[in-house]
Amino acid sequence: MKRIFKFFFIVLVFVFLTRGAFSLTIYSYDSFVSYGLSKKVIPLFEKLYNEKVEVRTYGDAGSLLSRVILEKQRPKADIVLGIDQNLLPRALKENVFVPYKPKNLKNIKNKELIFDTTYHLIPYDFGAIAIVYDKKGLSTPPQTFEELLDPKFKKSLIIEDPRTSSTGLAFLYWTISVYKDGFTSYWKKLIPNILTITSGWDEAFNLFSNGEAPMMVSYATDPAYSYENYKTLKYGAVIFKEGGYIQIEGAGIVKGTKNLESAKKFIEFMLTPEFQREIPLTQWMFPVLNVSLPVSFKYAARVDKILTIPPEIISKNQDKWIRRWEEIIVSK
Repeated sequence: MKRIFKFFFIVLVFVFLTRGAFSLTIYSYDSFVSYGLSKKVIPLFEKLYNEKVEVRTYGDAGSLLSRVILEKQRPKADIVLGIDQNLLPRALKENVFVPYKPKNLKNIKNKELIFDTTYHLIPYDFGAIAIVYDKKGLSTPPQTFEELLDPKFKKSLIIEDPRTSSTGLAFLYWTISVYKDGFTSYWKKLIPNILTITSGWDEAFNLFSNGEAPMMVSYATDPAYSYENYKTLKYGAVIFKEGGYIQIEGAGIVKGTKNLESAKKFIEFMLTPEFQREIPLTQWMFPVLNVSLPVSFKYAARVDKILTIPPEIISKNQDKWIRRWEEIIVSK
């Protein structure tokens, strides 16, 4: 009897250790945990597939990709979640992900969101840069890039520096996506209407919320966030009629994973309503599936026309674009 008990005890220990050894490890950026999405979706996945998942975070998306590249000879992650289209060229060049086209990719209705046609990265959410304005300080905001140049908006806009801020860089890309090589001419005309250029979003918002200027470069979901958390409709957001420049975030399976089948299951799970409906109030982004949005999202600016710049074009031209922007700002 003791031998039988000992045998079953050994089996149970083996099963436990094996299950632990084959747990799924996900790398992501800090806000995946701090904003709460991981707490919503990871338990669902674990219960659905009887998997044990470990989440590790590494700062922002750039730091995240650098970590994966550093470990590519001996990968420790199975899934990386949070790499956007601007980082795709680097990810492909370093060959750190394996392609996988999930069966439910067809659930993404807007095919423009599928930014990687090699399927190394699969999109799960997107957001748009917008002009956020204080309704008390500005009753009629501009609706186009050309209207933003109106002299009545002199020193009315706070922007972020594209050399130090991802928000500022996205705004620069927005102007380039509209004006192409003519973006330098547009920026020269825009300078009189810029109050200041801050190093980051936090500094810009502090100035904006203190009433230093009635407009700032921010995100389409800012009014939704304010309403959801503070029940205020003080701020509005505008995406210009020329179209909205969006950031698309994706997830990929790490090359060399020992848990390939589990990783595929997670990619499939990522494109289910159960995962997607948790995105708005945690990531403050839009889901890639047509799921019901929270009431507060009716105050977010919607993107009717999507503008993007192909990642390979960004990779080739970013340094040049930044230099040209610097020349304009320095010469003002």
